[in-house]
Amino acid sequence: MALSDAPIHPIIPDLAGKVVLITGASTGIGAALARGFGAQGSRVAIHYHSSETPAKALAREIASAGAEALLVQGDVTDAAACARIVGETAAHFGRIDGLINNAGLMLGRLPSLEASDEHIQDVIDLNVRSILRVTRAAAPWLERQGGFIINTTSVAARNGGGNGAVIYAAAKGFVSTLTRGHAKELIGRKIRVNAVAPGVIATPFHDRYTSAAQLETQRLTIPLGRVGTPEECVGAFLFLASEMLSGYVVGQIIEVNGGQLMP
Repeated sequence: MALSDAPIHPIIPDLAGKVVLITGASTGIGAALARGFGAQGSRVAIHYHSSETPAKALAREIASAGAEALLVQGDVTDAAACARIVGETAAHFGRIDGLINNAGLMLGRLPSLEASDEHIQDVIDLNVRSILRVTRAAAPWLERQGGFIINTTSVAARNGGGNGAVIYAAAKGFVSTLTRGHAKELIGRKIRVNAVAPGVIATPFHDRYTSAAQLETQRLTIPLGRVGTPEECVGAFLFLASEMLSGYVVGQIIEVNGGQLMP
């Protein structure tokens, strides 16, 4: 059922009214998260870069269901844009309670030793530096009332990535380690930091970078026997966002992969 088909009936009461900034939220897992938090009565800032049409459609869908959604455009590989994305969110809502660092892409499959310095830099800028920059800008807002940060990492951070995905996997490994480090650094500022590591999820990510044959090969490694959906990732994020449900959970990475990896 689409969010617009039913009124909002929050089942996690402490998320109602919270302001949540989600980067990379126009499609895929980010869009599912925006819908999921909207359904809990959260006020959602939907960040997008170039996917304006789906971002606007998503904002209309969330608003039509009675939740508040703000569109914030920007390139998270640009330091000034990261600060502006956070600033526009805070200016509109007057606060930020949660940050979900979800923006990230592989930027192409190729063997790691054939990757140019420029390609490596681009992958790091998008998947790593963006998190540092957005988190740096958002932290002063989050600590005002105590908040949360949830980073989106990947199963690739643990298994080294699939064919042609080593640089991306290494970047996500950085994200996983950064999550644990920030959890220690920021808990004293009343900010809980955790992460979610999706496995093989049917999103535009795989439409762009994974052939049908490659996707089938990956599917065969999943005990559940199928590729996951963006919506199946949402529960882990909602759990980590809720102080009521996970107030004693700090520095953890929840794996959502159908059993593909059981660390």
